[in-house]
Amino acid sequence: MLNARETVMKWVFFVSALASILAIALICLFLFVNGVPAMAEIGVFSFLLGKNWMPSGGIYGILPMIMGSIYVTAGALAVGVPIGILCAVYLACFCPKHIYRFLRPMVELLAGIPSVIYGFFGIVVVVPLVRDIFKVQGLTMLTASLLLGVMILPTIITVGESAIRAVPGPYFEGALALGASKERGVFFVLVPAAKSGIMAGVVLGIGRAIGETMAVIMVAGNQPRMPAGILKGVRTMTANIVMEMGYAADLHRGALIATGVVLFVFILLINLLVSLLRTREKP
Repeated sequence: MLNARETVMKWVFFVSALASILAIALICLFLFVNGVPAMAEIGVFSFLLGKNWMPSGGIYGILPMIMGSIYVTAGALAVGVPIGILCAVYLACFCPKHIYRFLRPMVELLAGIPSVIYGFFGIVVVVPLVRDIFKVQGLTMLTASLLLGVMILPTIITVGESAIRAVPGPYFEGALALGASKERGVFFVLVPAAKSGIMAGVVLGIGRAIGETMAVIMVAGNQPRMPAGILKGVRTMTANIVMEMGYAADLHRGALIATGVVLFVFILLINLLVSLLRTREKP
């Protein structure tokens, strides 16, 4: 009877795994079957390196969107990575237990807030703040970067904290035995030993930032042109797809799907980088 149950559950797990693989395969098939022909018709270099996006004129260049995605993601990392790593260090090494019981659930709650709520917060709070300080419109690359920097914090903090806690205790104890202070032991022993895990959290944060749509649409300005500065509006690849897919047809629709192919390749490279980081030498 026990063997029969084990056999049944084995097949249940196997079918579940196949379902996941099938779903990914179907998504890849849809993207490449619909996107690659459009990219070929437009011209790969014209599509990837073109600086103008004017569907009404049959011009489909997504370089402004690619650069917009890269710049906004870089800005989000500049905001989120230092705060996230320092918060992870505090939670893992310095936070009192009575504060940890409240602070850790608050960090996890940040991950569960819908993107549209972040976007609404950005419109109501961040946009007016940027407008008043810099005397600009407010819907800028800086606004989007600040908002995405907050959105990637839970990923960096949780993965970073887990990586620091996974470092064997004798590492830190040895540093203290050699006369190092607690702070020096943490920042010169624990954090370097956990760098692979911390970097994995940062890379996952990159994936979250580059794939974010709704919040970016609401605060980035959505101007399909080459980025002209942090106080100017930009449009990302995800925003471009969502804003125009509802009315796109024929080659325009294919160009948007091809944009999804480019974004898919970006995310695939990020996931591969995470896998490489996780398989590197462990402490």
